Amino acid sequence: MDRRTAIVQLYVARNKFLVFIFTCQTQQPIVWQSEPKDLKKLMYWVAAYMGAYYEKKSHWQRRLSTRLHLLGKILHLEEIIKLIPDSCERLILIPHQYLHLFPLHALPVTEKSSLLDLFPQGVNYAPSCQMLQLAQMRKLPDFTSFFAVQNPTKDLGYTNLEVETIQRYFSTTNVLKEGMATREAIDDISFTTAHCTHFSCHGYFHPNQPRQSSLILTDAYLDTASTETNSEQYLTLPDGKLLDLDKCLTLEKIFTLNLNQSPLVTLSACETGLIDFRNISDEYIGLPSGFLYAGASSVVSSLWTVNDLSTAFLMIQFYQNLQATQSVAVALNQAQLWLRDITKAELKAWITANSLPLDPTMRQNLNKRLYKLQDNQKPFQQPFHWAAFCAIGQ
Repeated sequence: MDRRTAIVQLYVARNKFLVFIFTCQTQQPIVWQSEPKDLKKLMYWVAAYMGAYYEKKSHWQRRLSTRLHLLGKILHLEEIIKLIPDSCERLILIPHQYLHLFPLHALPVTEKSSLLDLFPQGVNYAPSCQMLQLAQMRKLPDFTSFFAVQNPTKDLGYTNLEVETIQRYFSTTNVLKEGMATREAIDDISFTTAHCTHFSCHGYFHPNQPRQSSLILTDAYLDTASTETNSEQYLTLPDGKLLDLDKCLTLEKIFTLNLNQSPLVTLSACETGLIDFRNISDEYIGLPSGFLYAGASSVVSSLWTVNDLSTAFLMIQFYQNLQATQSVAVALNQAQLWLRDITKAELKAWITANSLPLDPTMRQNLNKRLYKLQDNQKPFQQPFHWAAFCAIGQ
């Protein structure tokens, strides 16, 4: 840890929550602790957030900004920020239990700025102090080679645009597109030649059996009329679809991969950052921890069901930034602020400048999403569009 970095660890105790701040300027951590009433407010907030997310998704999305503003108040964010030395330009957050589920980097500090705006060298996360130390021991290379899984279920409208644009930024690429993106093909891939491994697909987090959480590959969906009921191999999703886990990249499989030479894994999919928040240990179980355990230095993952269009733009800008900054957290944070603040007119100019491969149908769909907006309006200003993704690890 250098002099410009602060590590903020949050810990949920039985009757309060605590914050430990580590910097090079202090020999001992700075400790802040809440009142018992704050923990009660936090638990009520968590219950309301999770209830709305799983039961009233549209209501959850509309009120996300308001909910995050309230969370910042409950966590006393302004008080905690004042304890961090002004010289710190990078922030590493180590949440605890259910706090891993929320975009702490997007918590508002003022009416027009969030935590991201205060730390120009990036805000990133770690599952634990031990995992952070392990990730920081791994050397990041120049990001010149790229491996991607692209739209294996053939139903993601903007995924092809995303991957086909991103691969331009690399000198060496290997893309498993649509029907080619099978579990067998993944098993045959050597990850030792890819600096960036990118999954642009559907993801599913299994809250009761986290090891069955999956990245969904080609032919993984089965007809619901299937007579197979083996719970070890088949999983019924909340939308009624039947999933063949043998044709997915499950967390259990991820733990066995060798990613020591593939330092960045990007999970451009839904809910890839969710965890087993009922686990009371300091370590969490989820797809990011699986990839970190397998050798990745950094994992970019999402905290909710993301929008396909805004995710494609975010990812394209993220990889553009990565070529310039060589810092995963900075590249992602800058892309998030860019997406938050870009106007309709600026977005159209950016699409033209980057020669995005929009086919006629895609261009028509994009125009439908934007035509009601004035040129100076910001189509992706709401945190739903830009705040879902977190940089975890180094």
